[in-house]
Amino acid sequence: MKQGEILVIDDEPQIRKLLKISLESNNYKVIAASTATEGINLAANHAPDLIILDLGLPDKDGHEVLVELRQWFERAIIILSVQNAEMDIIKALDNGATDYLSKPFRTGELLARIRASLRLNRSEEITPAIKTGNLEIDLVFKTVKLNDELVKLTSTEYNLMALFAQNLGKVLTHQYLLKEIWGPGAASETQYIRVYVAQLRKKIEIDPNQPQHLITISGVGYRFL
Repeated sequence: MKQGEILVIDDEPQIRKLLKISLESNNYKVIAASTATEGINLAANHAPDLIILDLGLPDKDGHEVLVELRQWFERAIIILSVQNAEMDIIKALDNGATDYLSKPFRTGELLARIRASLRLNRSEEITPAIKTGNLEIDLVFKTVKLNDELVKLTSTEYNLMALFAQNLGKVLTHQYLLKEIWGPGAASETQYIRVYVAQLRKKIEIDPNQPQHLITISGVGYRFL
């Protein structure tokens, strides 16, 4: 039984071949493109469950392709690129990438990222009540429970918690969080995020010094697990 269809957009023949072999041996259906134009057409015609996108394409910058895809493609997009500078990673995540993996990559890690991203696809299609471990966030009644006990949050703490819950497993950059919670004018006020994440950790983590839910991605942002 196939686990889903994956579109690979990469101009390196050896990478496309490696990914096709690795993914098909794990029961994924694979379609591949060597250019941005071909990849966008395949995405539109096949509606894949996930896209693996290289940033260094011959006919268009990968960041531009990501922005174009995100105008209508709502499922997971994993960036797989030799571009591993912090600014490239942040730019891709801000533009809607689900995850980012640098080349050279380990096949096992890529497969794990794919499984996590496909779970995100499914979670976004179902219930607005999100449960992860001992934590439950109800987006309808706007409540957060830890071990079935109601957690008292301020309105800003809840808004931040809800944003994390709606993006379960995704890396959210500092700039994205600031823009969504405090507005575009707060884009440089990263101390806001640090303060509120620290407060949330005290309320939802068993050990705030060793968080299991709100994970710091150094220099980039946070991932909610």
